[in-house]
Amino acid sequence: MPSFARQTGQPCGTCHTDFPSLTPYGRRFKLLGYTAGGGQFRTTPFSSSGGVNARAELDKLRGYAKAINPPAADDSKVYVPPVSLMAIVGYTHTQAATVAPPTDPYKANDNVVLSPFSAFWGGAITDHVGAFAQVTYSGPDPLSAFSGTPADQFKHTWSWDNADVRFASTGNFGPIDFVYGITANNNPTVQDLWNTTPAWSFPYAVSSLAGTPGASTMIEGAFAARVGGVGAYTSINDLLYLEFTAYKTLGFGQQNSLGMNPFDGPGLFGGVAPYWRVALEPHWGRHSLMIGTFGMYFDVHPWLDSSFATGTTATLPQSNRFTDIGFDTQYQYQGDNYWLTLRGSYIREFQRLDASFANLAAANPTNLLNSMKLQASFAYGNDNRIVLTGQYFNIWGTADAGLFGTDPNTGMAMTPNSNGWTAEVAYIPFSASKSIGWPWFNARIGLQYTYYNKFDGTTIGAHDNNTLFLHAWLAM
Repeated sequence: MPSFARQTGQPCGTCHTDFPSLTPYGRRFKLLGYTAGGGQFRTTPFSSSGGVNARAELDKLRGYAKAINPPAADDSKVYVPPVSLMAIVGYTHTQAATVAPPTDPYKANDNVVLSPFSAFWGGAITDHVGAFAQVTYSGPDPLSAFSGTPADQFKHTWSWDNADVRFASTGNFGPIDFVYGITANNNPTVQDLWNTTPAWSFPYAVSSLAGTPGASTMIEGAFAARVGGVGAYTSINDLLYLEFTAYKTLGFGQQNSLGMNPFDGPGLFGGVAPYWRVALEPHWGRHSLMIGTFGMYFDVHPWLDSSFATGTTATLPQSNRFTDIGFDTQYQYQGDNYWLTLRGSYIREFQRLDASFANLAAANPTNLLNSMKLQASFAYGNDNRIVLTGQYFNIWGTADAGLFGTDPNTGMAMTPNSNGWTAEVAYIPFSASKSIGWPWFNARIGLQYTYYNKFDGTTIGAHDNNTLFLHAWLAM
């Protein structure tokens, strides 16, 4: 974000190999609570050396990041609030029309849409407290006046989005150096340092109109902006990362007040949902390798009537329980004028569907769901101006006639299985520090194609969902 560039004095290519894929320097900036300074503006509204000290921590990475000049003290600088704006303008073409009548305000295919448009607070608040907080406008549903059901009164175009507020500091115990901190956030994995967990995984920009597979694990965004969580984390010797965070769902009225349609979510937690994260990331020369695990346990009470036809916002007395366990890895190499990044993630979800099975929404009392992504990315040129990315994705799990229906030809229960490929080429014209608009403006032009071998349990018509997405991602 431009606000981070203004605060640190660094071009986007120092922290990112792509929007928003992080380098080791960028991960350290996030770990330290978005507080590092060193730019031409004061880091916080107060006279302080905290931002300079945090920047000094970042400069320890000179062995595998660019050499950086020592920052000047903050006291003589002007303060500029760390506010940024973002907009994505995208053209979507699918192999078959995906917007069914009535399509207003869209066409059946070949649409240009401004969505999303976001405003951010991105940067330091005090010496040790910083925030990444987002509010977003999303385009309307592809209907003339929503779908006409009572639940539509809870749909919004403006809502709060990703939020991560941190306290961070450093310490040592003999030869052991460590960073420790507290995160308060609203989306499990939004606080993570790597682009292998769901919140910041590829593809980073997607069409709001294209069809997507119907099944996904709970940790892959089902409760994004529907929860609040507080957790503690530490990074020991810049090698071992540990985190534990506990989440609670926001109430029906709280979600609605923040711009979310509560009925679009699975329901409400019966208690606290724990999230854990462990990652080991050794660095040697220009190489870094992360091997990690993460996971979360959900006890979810589904909505009694998500259509709101009965006028109730109650949940079922029974609950569905989900245990998501993920494994991920990332390798990065910094060449003289390029970055090579390889990523992989696998999530296995164990489902105990007491509520859905008792209410005939699921045919099985227990199910399994799996999600895997394998990705390679190559960023080349002056501060990563050209980025080539390819990814294979696969979703597979237990057949369930209640959840996924039956095959009209065989009468057999359908599966949630979907798989395919996504390829993208991106051009970032203003990554270098001397580029036009830095540090007030940046852009990313992307051409993305998604190809499906299987979609929602069948190969029949899967190619109809193949999507070409041309977009301009603007940040200011």
